[in-house]
Amino acid sequence: MAQPTLLAIVNPLSGTASVQKKQQWIEFLLKIAVDAGFTPEARFTTHPGHATELATEAVRQGIRRVVIIGGDGTMNEAARALLNTQTALGIVPVGSGNGLARHLQLPLNPKKAIERAVQGRPVVIDSGRINEHAFFCTTGIGFDAHVAREFARQPIRGLPTYIRTTYRAFWNYQPATYEIDGKPQSLFSLTVANAGQFGNNAWIAPRANVADGLLDVCLLKPFPRSAVGLLAWRLFNKTLDQSNYLTLRPARSVVVKGAEPLLIHVDGEPLLLDTDMATVQVVPSSLLVIR
Repeated sequence: MAQPTLLAIVNPLSGTASVQKKQQWIEFLLKIAVDAGFTPEARFTTHPGHATELATEAVRQGIRRVVIIGGDGTMNEAARALLNTQTALGIVPVGSGNGLARHLQLPLNPKKAIERAVQGRPVVIDSGRINEHAFFCTTGIGFDAHVAREFARQPIRGLPTYIRTTYRAFWNYQPATYEIDGKPQSLFSLTVANAGQFGNNAWIAPRANVADGLLDVCLLKPFPRSAVGLLAWRLFNKTLDQSNYLTLRPARSVVVKGAEPLLIHVDGEPLLLDTDMATVQVVPSSLLVIR
C-alpha cells in the first residue's frame, strides 16, 4: 500500500526568518514526515496566489495533508483551496500575527509546530466569506483595513513594524458612517471574527468559537483619544468586550454598506472591493485543520 503524501507549502517572505532558516525547517519537516509514514514534498511560493494554486493541485491529486509554513496570508491562500474537501490544513505559524494559530493554541515554535502539523489529528472548523472572499480568522472594515493596507506597504514585516504602523495610522484616521443591516452607524472599525483575535494575542472577540456556526460582529464606536490606553489594554487582556465602546453580537451574516467602494482586510491582507456593499456570512464546518 502506497504511503500518503504530505505537501509542505513555504512562503519565503513570511515573517522575519531567513530563507536559510526556513530551509532548515523544511529539512526537519521532511524527516519528521517520513518517520510518521508520509511521502513528503516541499514547495516554495513564488508569487501571490501561488499557495492557492499548489493547494488546489494537492486536492486534485488526492493529497490529504497540506502544511503551510508562513503567515495568515499564506494560510488563507492555501485554506481557501481546501474548503469542503478531505484535505486537512497544517499550520506552522511564522508570520507577523498568526491569529488563527494562536486562537487554536498551536505551537509558535516552528519545530514544535511542524511536529504538530505532521502528527496531529484533523478537526472541523467554520470559515467566513465576505462577498466572494474566504476568511478564517477575521475580516474588517474601517481602521483594521486601513492599518492592513499601510502595513502591506512596509518593506520590513514583523511585530515591531506592525506596532509602529498602527501607531502612525491612528493619528490620521477618521471614523466613517456605514449602514449595518440597513441601520446607519458611525464606526471606528467593524470586525467580523471567526477566530477571536487579529494576531499577536490582540483579542477583538474574546468569546469567539471557530466551530459554533456563528461569526462575532464587533462594532467599535468612535472614542476619545484619552481612551486609547485602556482600549489597548483591554484588547491584549481579552476584556475588550467589556468596553462601552464595543458592541459585539453573534450572527450568521451581516450586510455592510459604505459611501464608496469598501477597503477591507481578509485575514490581515488588504483588498479594495469594486462595490460599496459587503455581505459577510459564516460557512459552517467547512475546513479540516490539524490540531
